Amino acid sequence: MYSTTWCGYCTRLKAQLDSAGIGYTEVNIEEVPGTTDYVASVNGGDWIVPTVVFPDGTSATNPSLAQVKARLA
Repeated sequence: MYSTTWCGYCTRLKAQLDSAGIGYTEVNIEEVPGTTDYVASVNGGDWIVPTVVFPDGTSATNPSLAQVKARLA
């Protein structure tokens, strides 16, 4: 999951994933060089977080917990 420390949507999704027992790796786009370019490339040029990348390489922008569960099923 690409995120920032100040993003409320990121905080919400992380809490939901934690509660559901779904593991994830968090990448702070403000701390890891080059990640803003990747996030922009999958979001039409915008730095939108949370951006979740799934094991199959697809991504979702600001997904709900239900959307994440469905994509992982």
